[in-house]
Amino acid sequence: MPIDHVVVLMLENRSFDCMLGMLYPSGPGFDGLTGTEFNTWHKPDGSKQDIQVWTDPTLSPQSVCIPDPDPGELFTDIRTQIHGWTANGTIDPGAPPMSGFVDNYMRQPATTPAPDPYAIMHYFTPDHVPVISRLARSFGVSDRWFASAPCQTWPNRFFVHTATAGGYVNNSPTHFPYTMETVFNRLSGAGQSWKIYFHDFPQSATLALLWGDLITNFRFFEGDFAKDAAAGTLPAYSFIEPRYFPDTLQNKLPNDEHPPHNVAYGEELIASVYNAVRAGPGWPRTLLVITCDEHGGCYDHVLPPQATPPDGLAPDGYNFGTFGVRVPAVIVSPCVPAGSIIRPPGPTPFDHTSIIATLRRRFGFAPLTARDAAAPDLLGALADAPVNNGPASITAPAIPTVSPTVAIAAAKPPNNLQQSLSTAALQLPTAGADSAMHIQRLMSAVDVAPVRASVADAASDISAHVRAFLGLP
Repeated sequence: MPIDHVVVLMLENRSFDCMLGMLYPSGPGFDGLTGTEFNTWHKPDGSKQDIQVWTDPTLSPQSVCIPDPDPGELFTDIRTQIHGWTANGTIDPGAPPMSGFVDNYMRQPATTPAPDPYAIMHYFTPDHVPVISRLARSFGVSDRWFASAPCQTWPNRFFVHTATAGGYVNNSPTHFPYTMETVFNRLSGAGQSWKIYFHDFPQSATLALLWGDLITNFRFFEGDFAKDAAAGTLPAYSFIEPRYFPDTLQNKLPNDEHPPHNVAYGEELIASVYNAVRAGPGWPRTLLVITCDEHGGCYDHVLPPQATPPDGLAPDGYNFGTFGVRVPAVIVSPCVPAGSIIRPPGPTPFDHTSIIATLRRRFGFAPLTARDAAAPDLLGALADAPVNNGPASITAPAIPTVSPTVAIAAAKPPNNLQQSLSTAALQLPTAGADSAMHIQRLMSAVDVAPVRASVADAASDISAHVRAFLGLP
């Protein structure tokens, strides 16, 4: 098997159509946008308006941050987006699938700016997002990769790490401790190395089985990832988390692509990850997967299929028997021929547990749940030997100075993800603490979940507690 290093970069909240729907002309070989897709907006006054997919050819400072305000992404929101809107919140059996995006967006709580129904139907072209598009064309893209569940960030990130969400459909309320068995524990048991590289907060640190001695496997992306790649010391599995908060000390905006964050910063991050692995000595044996955890409310035209429920856990009343909305998935390796459209060999699509299935097949450990046991892996899409070195490096376009500035972004109210991460930081043990005792305390206590007025307030929780978690001054 030619792959010794699997690297996964998981960004935030963009659908396949939003980012890659125009990568190639739509047809039997590529399930992209035709440009005629639409949703009907059922207005409060009883009238209707068809809202068609569109793009801004100029890529204005505003359009790089569309949709703004942030769409709904709760389990109930996604149910509406997929199945259509009804006044009583039930599934509309007569509505076309994937027809509820505009209705759901326009029925979110009032915000400033007010929502524009066209924002949710916006897409980027390859000229707008040249880094991810060039990698998709230089290597491979999958138009059959779905979020693991029709839920928001935490459940889907849990799926990539544990092949289950523990039965929980939303980020909040939190339910510490999360004690699901993880792919990282299985790798350790198989004698394989792993690291989690993060910017400001590792959402993966919410998993209690990664506490204790395994805390040393968490590393800061800036300073560590490129160094490890250059030295040829990347582990068997590297998982990369983006910057979720503005960094006021280093004057950096988030690079997670979570609406309405500027996608150009995500492009910059993608380029830095690719350039590091491409220049390192381990490149000939590396598989890099670039994806998003969920669609974040952004429009996609493909109906998610049925999925294998992972386990019997359903405290929120849902068994996770369907996939979530399609998300971007770019498969990068010298073992991937240029221009590949990567699809699974059977009817079960790729989802985030395909990463676990790939690691499981390569490194030899047992499935975590029924979901990853049923998931197709990526190794079948790879050539038996390197056939495509790809570009030697990729330069992300310069990012013009646009609003919001770091100070303005830090003063805004936190989004749901930022608020939930702030809550998570307060639950983490400090380095050297008895993790088993900490888990027992969390089991008998209510999660501390203060509401933070600004992103800066939420970020202040993050910085101090992450450093204490890692044992840093």
